[in-house]
Formats: sequence, structure tokens, C-alpha cells
Amino acid sequence: MDELVSLCKRRGFLFQSNDIYGGIKGLYDYGPMGVELKNNLKQSWWQSMVYERDDTEGLDASILSAPVVLKHSGHEDTFTDPLVDCKSCKSRWRADQLMEGSKCPNCKSEDLTDPRPFNLMFKTAIGPVDDGSSFAYLRPETCQQIFTNFKNILDSTSRTVPFGIAQMGKAFRNEITPRNFIFRVREFEQMELEFFVKPGTDDEWHEYWINKRIEWWVNQGIKKENLKKIEVEKNELAHYSKRTVDINYVFPHGEEELEGVANRTDFDLGSHTKNQNDFKITSEVMKNSSSTTKLAVQDLEEKKWYIPYVIEPSAGVDRGVLALLNEAYREENVDKDNKRILLSLKPHLSPIKAAVIPLKKNNEELVNLSKEIKSNLQKLGLGRVVLENSGNIGKNYRRHDEIGTPICLTVDFETLEDKSVTVRDRDTMKQERVAVENLSEYYKKYFN
Repeated sequence: MDELVSLCKRRGFLFQSNDIYGGIKGLYDYGPMGVELKNNLKQSWWQSMVYERDDTEGLDASILSAPVVLKHSGHEDTFTDPLVDCKSCKSRWRADQLMEGSKCPNCKSEDLTDPRPFNLMFKTAIGPVDDGSSFAYLRPETCQQIFTNFKNILDSTSRTVPFGIAQMGKAFRNEITPRNFIFRVREFEQMELEFFVKPGTDDEWHEYWINKRIEWWVNQGIKKENLKKIEVEKNELAHYSKRTVDINYVFPHGEEELEGVANRTDFDLGSHTKNQNDFKITSEVMKNSSSTTKLAVQDLEEKKWYIPYVIEPSAGVDRGVLALLNEAYREENVDKDNKRILLSLKPHLSPIKAAVIPLKKNNEELVNLSKEIKSNLQKLGLGRVVLENSGNIGKNYRRHDEIGTPICLTVDFETLEDKSVTVRDRDTMKQERVAVENLSEYYKKYFN
């Protein structure tokens, strides 16, 4: 983990938020390389969930959530962690994560308070007067606005079950003990799909999405042997879940959840549905919903209304970034005296797709031709292309190895004669000459 944290700060992937004032624990800012990597990961997820499927729609809902929504979803009553205080050093900890029995991890004191529930949701005032009577929550997850928009999307798209609604976005949890870099933080992003199915078909769809999500992570560059399917025990299931399978990854700090795939049954749509007694709701939901909407669909064959079950693959963007950085990190000996660090990221995830490097920074012909090549490649729309005009080819190669750039294109004096450039591969360090007029086709083939 220390190597990753150092690389992330040195090369502009991640910074501690508010760092110049000492920072705030559990908050991180994505730098120039980090924001590209994160956006590429999100785009890959959106591509697979929405663009490549014919049964899914997208949504981008508000971050502020009405308290009534999170009341009927169960969050106000159940979204808690057990909190203990150390009476000696005044530190606070999650009771279920204390090591060495019941000792304070900070001062090793055993003088701790009894565990008490601590609600993880952030509140914020709405309106000009903060008198406590008008407030909202920062959403603790992205899925509830999917459920409250279920009928809007159903009516506007004429979808039929089975179908899904996908959303990416910020979520907020007031973690007691943020830890392990960006693994557990207070402000994070989620990639969630709510896939609505007919009751009775939910077990089959659940298995489908478990396998589909493992396959997707493998396609992002994570070795299959580093992904573990973990069946969540009955006594540890969330209040809405019939069954949940966690896809765990071996992070630098140990094996923990990368993504969860849950069978949420009809709990959510049932909780937000008007006249719940009109339906046979199999899960235990909060009765007397104040919703004015019937979140149900009609079985055209049986002429009956029913509330769909929901299969939810839910992944954390930040945890995904950490897993990909860990998976791609390499240290290699170039020769007996030199070592290089590289991020062997899949090309579609790399923050920079190509670097164009003039061999001599003060040579006008080389620099102008490099700018032209960079501009032409950028116009292809496959990602960010940069011009590196430092004049030190060795350092440029090492820098782009470390940030995961798949190819570097060197414009040298030979280029002025034969109109070709040297293309260097990040992983193999092999070089080949490619004609300038063929670069666009070469580039598109490489990334597609």
C-alpha cells in the first residue's frame, strides 16, 4: 500500500483532500491522472451496462434525498454502525473492527464505552433558516432514487420486465473510522444497476449477474484468481436482502469486498408503493407508505399486477480504482543497475493513451510536427493524448511507464527524412517504426 500511495501522489493520481490545512480523514481528491483513470473505469461500466445491452436505461438523480424516502427504505432505522468511545484517549472506533479483543487500537486501554448505534447519514439544512425542521440527507447510496423513479422510467420508455436502470454517482457515509487509503472513505462514487425481474425468476437472474460482474472485472485487467465469491451469511444480510454474494478482491491490506450482488426481493418498490395491502409483498416492508404512486407492473397473461423483484450489482468506483492500481503495479529490472516502475493498465483504462515526444525540445521542425501528430490523434476521440516537450527521452519513458501510458511516439531527426516515428510499447519496451501517414489507423487498431 505504501508504494501505491507514494505513486499516486507523485504522479498525480490522488491527493489527501484539504492537504494544505492538514487534510480531512476519509476524503481524497483525484488529480490529473486519477480523474482520467476514474472516468475511464466509469465509462467502461456504462458501456457494458447501458450501451451494450438492450434491456437497460440510465439515470442521474439528485444527491439530496428527502427524509421520507430514507424512512421508508429503512435507512433512518437500520443504517448504523456500532460505535464505542475510548475513555482514556477519547478516540472513537467501530466496535466490530476492534482488534485484540476490546482494547483501544490507539492507546491499548480497555476502558471503553458500551457499543451504541451510530447513524452514518449526513444531514443538511434546506431553505434559508436552519431551525431543524427542514432538512435532507446526502444520499448514502445511489439506488433509492432509482426506485422512486421506477414509474417515471417505465412510463417514458415503455420498458417491460425484465429490465434494468443504471446509475453512477456520489454517495456519502459518515464513517466512524475511514481506513486503508481510498478503500473506506466518507465521500465516494458508486456504480449500481437495479435489475427488475418477475418473482420466481430472481434466483436465475441473480446467478447471471454474479457471473457477469466477475467477467467484467476480469476484462478490466483483474486476474480471476484474485477475485473470490463470498456467500454472505444469513445473519449478516442487509435488512432487504434474500441473498447476497460479495465479489472480494485481495487488496494490499487484505481480502475485502469489491462489489456486492444482492437479491433485494420486492422490498424497495414495496416500501415506496401506495396501497401496499393491494399486493402480495413477500419481504418485510414498512407499512403505511405515504407514497402516492403504485410501483408495480401488470402481468398481461394473468391480468394481475405485481411488484418486481430487484437484483442489484453494486460496485464502488474508488475501490475499483484501488484494485486496478494494485493489479497493474509492477517493479522490473531493466538491467542490473536500473529498475523501472510501471502500471500495466488495460489500454482503455489508461489515463493517457499516447505521448508524443519530440527528441529535441528546441528544434522547431520536430516540435511542430509533434504538435500536429498529437492533434490528429486527439481528434480520433479515443482518450487523452499529450505532448511531452522536455527533451529528455529517458525520463519521459519512465514517467509514462509509471502512469500507465500504453505507447510513446518519438519524433526524431529520422522522422524529417522518412516521415516515420518510433512507437514504443509500455509493457515490452519494444520499438517499431510506423509511417506518419499510417499512425491514425495504427492508433485506432491498437485501442479498438
